[in-house]
Amino acid sequence: MTRIPTLTDGTVTLRAHREDDAEGAYEQCQDPVSQQWTTVPLPYTHEDARRFVTETMPQGWADGTSWGFAVEVDGRYAGTVELRDEGEGRVEVAYGSHPWVRGTGAMTRAVRLLVDWAFTERNARVVVWRANKGNWASRKLAWRLGFTLEGTIRAALPQRGELRDAWVGTLLATDDRAPKGTWLDVPVLEADGLRLRPWRDSDVPRIVEACSDARTLTWLGTMPDPYGEPDAQAWLEHQRENLATGDSAAWAVVDPSKDVALASVSFFHYTPELELEIGFWAHPDARGRGVMTRAMARVVEYAFEDVGVRRVMAGAAVDNTASRHVIEANGLTAWGTERFGTRLRSGPADCVFYDLMIDDWRASRRR
Repeated sequence: MTRIPTLTDGTVTLRAHREDDAEGAYEQCQDPVSQQWTTVPLPYTHEDARRFVTETMPQGWADGTSWGFAVEVDGRYAGTVELRDEGEGRVEVAYGSHPWVRGTGAMTRAVRLLVDWAFTERNARVVVWRANKGNWASRKLAWRLGFTLEGTIRAALPQRGELRDAWVGTLLATDDRAPKGTWLDVPVLEADGLRLRPWRDSDVPRIVEACSDARTLTWLGTMPDPYGEPDAQAWLEHQRENLATGDSAAWAVVDPSKDVALASVSFFHYTPELELEIGFWAHPDARGRGVMTRAMARVVEYAFEDVGVRRVMAGAAVDNTASRHVIEANGLTAWGTERFGTRLRSGPADCVFYDLMIDDWRASRRR
């Protein structure tokens, strides 16, 4: 019988699967998130779970094709992590968590233990990570452990009769285990009767309404027209990608009592410790109420106090008096006009650019 080691960091333990893990495995595979991103059989039965913990996982150890561990936290089954041998010093990492442990950092600890073991005990030269495109939780875990995202491979992973695009990342034995690049955060911010929160899939109808509005379409000339739900969903996915690559962060501006999206405010063109640019658009319901002015003020504060930049920028078409009013109300000063610096629905247009330095912002708050 193959001896399966026990690994622990004092909080998380990796150990051999036991028959009494079957109930936890069964619960995990009833979870919609687990079903969405893995190839577990549907429907998934108690017998499937029993075979997984008593046959499938031990068999991988016996024939040397894979090395799977049960994850245990506080004496409770928390999921499975696994290495799959691809030969020549290459192993693929796979992991899945029980819903109860998500958000605790336990799976990051578990996969770190597994990766360390791969390099020190299995003589792995590279650990390969793959996930269906869109599985942001898996991608963020890999990022935390220092994996380099190598790119997207089209139609790479089979998923219930389909071939889905896959993200692929690698971690070499010689790599630093620190995250590569910046993954931006979108914290919830309170803003003078408003709340700024991350965008959600449930906001799609409001995005469509805002971005189908004639006034919005006039000033945002590169926006699709007509604008539908697929466009909104693509925009949300683009925002998630920008967070992961450290390029930009966007908030939904909502009325706290209703949690209905009124506007978007974001920062982009971000250079750490130096500068960023703020942009925004509003749903028709938000206009004339000072929503954008208050929301932008909160993001300006966040940029200086939390992000740590020294200069905040913004721009608007020369004739876009509403946007220019929001920018100027937040203390930004026009420093120049670029001819054909933006594109409206009618074509190229001149753009006024503004900025605000941190010392000037601080001085204005003391007055």
